[in-house]
Amino acid sequence: MRSQDKFRGCLIGGAAGDALGFAVEFLDEEEIFGEYGADGITAYRLSGGLARISDDTQMTLFTANGLLLGAAKGLIRSDGTLDPRAIGLCYQDWLKTQGGRYTPDMHPKAAWLGNVPELYSRRAPGNTCLMALGSGKLGSVRETINDSKGCGGVMRVAPIGLYFNDRGTDIREIGRLGAEAAAITHGHPLGWMPGAALALIVHEVSQDGAAIADAVLRALETVAAIFPDSAEKSTFDSLMKRAVDLAGEDRQDLQAIHRLGEGWVGEEALAIAVYCAVKHAGDIDGTLIAAVNHKGDSDSTGAIAGNIVGAQVGLSGIPAKYTEHLELWDLILEVADDLWRDAAISDDPAWQRKYGDFTGCLNECTPS
Repeated sequence: MRSQDKFRGCLIGGAAGDALGFAVEFLDEEEIFGEYGADGITAYRLSGGLARISDDTQMTLFTANGLLLGAAKGLIRSDGTLDPRAIGLCYQDWLKTQGGRYTPDMHPKAAWLGNVPELYSRRAPGNTCLMALGSGKLGSVRETINDSKGCGGVMRVAPIGLYFNDRGTDIREIGRLGAEAAAITHGHPLGWMPGAALALIVHEVSQDGAAIADAVLRALETVAAIFPDSAEKSTFDSLMKRAVDLAGEDRQDLQAIHRLGEGWVGEEALAIAVYCAVKHAGDIDGTLIAAVNHKGDSDSTGAIAGNIVGAQVGLSGIPAKYTEHLELWDLILEVADDLWRDAAISDDPAWQRKYGDFTGCLNECTPS
């Protein structure tokens, strides 16, 4: 069932984990626990009265924009999914938001979000995303543009798993689109393969309430079927299964996370998030606290874990401490609701302004 509450929960949960972790992203564990106490950071650190999001949430919103732009423009491929180049063009509009303050002459090419002044704020964007998008090229699984496996590919693809609920699309194609969205900027298989897995996990958890551990294992089977010849398949599969196994053991969260990595690369970021989501399934507070209190890429592991458990529990299951003061709360809800409505053709003037009036991208993202 296409649940508005779960669509909202996925995006708000991801933003909450991002904002919680962003405050400690570049601190080591001695600094985190020295400043915040034995439990680490457990509530937002506010700046100007707001819990600030990072590039992770910014790019997640632009992924959603790309999906809905593609739907509005009829950019449907033969497999029933949307052309990933529409997402890539929205990412290029995101890149403009990292370069300075908004002015009315910005003229985004594809993304209506490029007209939101509050998004024009540089939030520790990854170098791979900046360089890849700055090249003007859009990578793909077959035509890669670098060999990066940074976590910037996976941390932004959760909207893909949500969007295809109740559309009857083959799950292998949903996973493939998750990989392609990541490969726009990250060319190493361990940069885009986690994108496929996260899209599949979110898709299943948000749709029929599957146990997260089961959804992860089924996602791994599907990823293996999509990319049977990948040399990195066994490495990815092994790490993800280790994350699930560790979640079933009686050990401290930080000890388990140390066995999975630091999260700066795609497979480690997803593995840490999966461990926390499985270990604390149904408890987004416990999930997010575990996911960010380590010496690695805390905002990305928090964001991914929040996407997964947020899709499970819905917005109604997220405590007020994570919804109050969250930066761009209204905008995140608006994008989540647009994904949920999935109104590719609409007479609503507001919808047309957001997704129907962008014509500059059409020649660049004709379905292949």
